[in-house]
Amino acid sequence: MAAHADHTTSDTHLRQERAQSWLRGANLRPTRQRVALASLLVGDGQDRHVTAESLFEAAKDDGDPVSLATVYNTLKAFCDAGLIQEVTVDGSKSYFDTNTHDHPHFFWEDEGRLTDAPADQLEISRLPTAPDGAEIASVDVVIRLRKTR
Repeated sequence: MAAHADHTTSDTHLRQERAQSWLRGANLRPTRQRVALASLLVGDGQDRHVTAESLFEAAKDDGDPVSLATVYNTLKAFCDAGLIQEVTVDGSKSYFDTNTHDHPHFFWEDEGRLTDAPADQLEISRLPTAPDGAEIASVDVVIRLRKTR
């Protein structure tokens, strides 16, 4: 039992160290709330897609009480710092992706879930010319999926 507790404490410490390093790399002050949320986002070293609501629930389940407003504000700060990217689906539902490299996404309509799509299988041969006075900042590709019957 004690070995399990030590492993859990060690695991938590490692997650928090990763989170603090991630924040420091973007020159963000590691407040308690930021470290708690960053730990849930990148503490295990894996990329993930979350909504503000799912991150809020995960923080609550992890014993880190933060308000939903704090989660939204923190996610905005992480986006502004370039740590995560926002992917908007349906013009209203936002997902936040810890993988900031350009890549396409699958949106699983039946589950309301966003996952990475294989970038090496996507080919865009030509984009329309941007209107005068504008330049293309980025191209977001979200491929909608539905389960087949």
